[in-house]
Formats: sequence, structure tokens, C-alpha cells
Amino acid sequence: MPIWKTIPLRLIALAQRYPGTIAAFGFASGVVSFFTVERHEAFARVIAAVMLLSWIWLVLEQALRQRIAQRFGWTIPTPLLRYGTQMIHQEGLFFVLPFLYTATTWNSGQALFTGLLGVAALIALVDPLYFRWLSARRWVFLTYHTFTLFAVLLTALPLVLHISTGNSYKLALGVAVLLSFPSLSELASLEARWRKWMVVVLMLALGSVGWLLRMWVPPATLWLTEVAIATSLDSRSMEAGESLRAVTPAQMRDRGIYAYTAINAPLGLEEHIYHVWLHDGQEMDRIALDIRGGRKEGYRAWTHKQNFPADPRGRWQVKVMTDTGQMIGTLRFRVEGDDAPAPPSSETVIHPHADVGPAPVVGRPGVAQSGIDLRAP
Repeated sequence: MPIWKTIPLRLIALAQRYPGTIAAFGFASGVVSFFTVERHEAFARVIAAVMLLSWIWLVLEQALRQRIAQRFGWTIPTPLLRYGTQMIHQEGLFFVLPFLYTATTWNSGQALFTGLLGVAALIALVDPLYFRWLSARRWVFLTYHTFTLFAVLLTALPLVLHISTGNSYKLALGVAVLLSFPSLSELASLEARWRKWMVVVLMLALGSVGWLLRMWVPPATLWLTEVAIATSLDSRSMEAGESLRAVTPAQMRDRGIYAYTAINAPLGLEEHIYHVWLHDGQEMDRIALDIRGGRKEGYRAWTHKQNFPADPRGRWQVKVMTDTGQMIGTLRFRVEGDDAPAPPSSETVIHPHADVGPAPVVGRPGVAQSGIDLRAP
């Protein structure tokens, strides 16, 4: 037998003798990619391309194996294909998990999405689960692969194409919905015409649910590196004052409140984000900011709110959101203390202000302000 035909068999034998090797390699390479991908964006491109090609292979596996056998007179061993697909899943999942783990707001629904990816990674690591349960159920296997591909595209597209997180989500969701067709068609026989329409309806429903639940999906390449709720901000150093968890109504009315965030974003990426101020769950202000990626310590942005309700006491939140509604993180503080309510402010203007260099942000009563650090990374 030619040596090129025996190499795959030897690889299978080694994988069966040392099953943990593939898992360890996938885990190590995924973690390394988290620290190197911004400098080696080609790696992200390769991961995404391999996932797409492997999905095409999974769908057309039987036909492609027959063509290869007819052309070259050699049948690709099934165990080799399964081990190769397992490695692809491990590479993809451990490529995205460090990004998503860092970007997840754990006290929100995002924990469920990241948790599902963690379960998927565990299945890829445990051979009995992967080969005896997952691979034996084709429609489940295709769904698993599509879910992994969706997570890979969420992470890879902003890094490779430098498109915004919102556009990345739309594109990744569209690809996932299109690739769900084989899985859904195996659930419902397509012999009857009404069942074909049922599959189309299921695909549209899947896309709608994916869009409605986008707030539960972390923006994989955006995360907060530093946050603060403060009553002062040093405009020279672009640093917030002492971070507070609780303030009094008098402090709010006297100085206003700064919500300070430093956001990590990949080099070359430009994002339109919002600071959404909420009082006891009710939205009070939505202030727009534009950020740019590449700054090692995170792109620093803040909003300064000075218009408050007559009685501002209670729970306050500042949610940091993308323009499509994905949550980057949340700042929380309480307003408490005995103080007579102030008369309501008649002015509710939102006045955006971009701070270039060390110039101070000048506030005036009743105004919510925003600022960004535009100095070169």
C-alpha cells in the first residue's frame, strides 16, 4: 500500500491511542489565538473559512466521498473525517470562547449564550458524547456545526473585515439561517409541498428569534476594560474621579454624574455606541458616542448627566449598548439619603461634546453631555 494511504490510518491509530491530544491541541491553540489574533488577523480569516468549508463538506459528504473514490480509487476513512471535524469544532469553539467569556455580562441573559457555547466545547472534548451521541444524529450534528459557525463569524468578521458589531451580527445570523436549511429539512420530509413551506417558515422564525434575542449575545470583540461612576472627571488625564456605588441627591444636583467607560475594540474598528441611563428600570436618556479601536488601554468615553427627576432616589443603571441593541456592559449605582425633592428641571437637552486633547468639558444645568478621547492610540 502506498505510504500516502497509510498516513491517515496511522493518524487515526494515534488519535485513538491518545484521545486527549486533539482536545489539548484545540484548547491551547484557541487560547493562544485570543492573545495573537489582533496581530495575526489572517488566523481569524482561516478559522472562518475552514468552518464554512467544513459545513459544505458535512452537507455533501456522501457525494464527495463517492467522487473521490471514483477519481482516485481511495475511500476516505470515516474515523478520519470525524476526527478532522472534531478538531475543527474544537479550534472554532476555543477560538471564540476567550473573547465571549471576556465580553459577557454575567448577570444578564448573555450568560446563557456563553454557557451554551461552553457546553458545546465540552461535548467536543468528550469523545463518547461527540461520537456516540452527537455524530450519530445528523440533524443535531448539523445544528451544532451551524451554531459553532455563527459564534465564529460573530468573532471573526469584525477582526477580518473591520465591519461594525451590528453588521457582523446581521451577517452571521443571515448565514446561520441559510445554513440551517439541511437541518430543518431533515426534520420534515420535503415530499409534500406544504412541508417545504413549513421549512421556509421555520427558517424565518429562526431568524426572527435570533434578532429578538440579540441582547443576549455578547459583542465578542467589544468589552469594558475600565468603568466608573463618579462626580468628577479630570479632563487633562481623561481619568474619572473616585468610583462610587452610592451618591446622595445633593451630590447629583451639585455636580452631576459621570459614567466613564474604557472600551476595548480591535484595531481599525469604528463603532457607534450608546450610554443608556435608566432609573428604576425606566429609560431616562440615550446618549450616542463614536469609538475607534486599537487603543491598548481601551477607548475612553464618558457621559455627564445633569438633568434628574424631582426625586432621583433609587436604582440607577448605565447600559453600554451597540447601535443594534447588543449590551457591552452595565454600570450600576444607587441614589440614597434623606433630601427634600428638587423641583423638576424644564430643560432636557442632550448635548454631545467631543473632547479633543485636554480641553475641559463645560457643563450647564439640565444638560446631559458626552465626550470621547480622540487622541491618537
